[in-house]
Amino acid sequence: MNIRISEIFGPTIQGEGALIGQPTVFVRTGGCDYRCLWCDTMHAVDSKYRNEWKPMSADEIFMRIEELSGGKPLMISLSGGNPAIQDLKPLIDLGHEQSYKFALETQGSIAKDWFSDLDVLTLSPKPPSSGEKTDWSVFDKCLSMAGNNPAITIKIVIMDEKDYAYAYDTYTRYPHYPIYLQPCNKGGDLNENMLWLVDKIIKDKWFNVRVLPQLHVILWGDKRGV
Repeated sequence: MNIRISEIFGPTIQGEGALIGQPTVFVRTGGCDYRCLWCDTMHAVDSKYRNEWKPMSADEIFMRIEELSGGKPLMISLSGGNPAIQDLKPLIDLGHEQSYKFALETQGSIAKDWFSDLDVLTLSPKPPSSGEKTDWSVFDKCLSMAGNNPAITIKIVIMDEKDYAYAYDTYTRYPHYPIYLQPCNKGGDLNENMLWLVDKIIKDKWFNVRVLPQLHVILWGDKRGV
């Protein structure tokens, strides 16, 4: 079965979340069930870009990963769009046979049994500013499907007060998972957004959370493929 691929690139560093700074090859799939208002990867989301997505087998994808990495195992980031739309288990199995590791980020809107094969699962539910709504029952199913195997973290983009309240509510729902807050890189100065968010958590004494910027945006802006 082929997988729709928007782009494969790297090695570069992971720019956000729990693995920030880690050398990574990115496999970005095409297609998404969401249309977030501030999405920064519309080329992997909107069907108008479908002609740019390449159908590739798991073997073809892994061959490209090995070319990019020089055959030296590292972390593979599975992203999108929403990579959970497609069956990525064959690719994960191929990589694990050669000691590669796999991290996946998804909004938690589609649950797959192969989540338990991942090394790292980042669930990134979308706050009010995205224009989308979270189905917590499906989100819970994603956690259930992952089980105890992958390291699980929660990452939430924050644009405003409503997003912040949503993030804190998410934390109260899932207090046992590490949570990362990321200031939105749209609608204002990134540095100012970061400072505002830092001030908020300090004022509220929300000390068991981490606030991180998008490092790749700081380094490369909106340039694709880095």
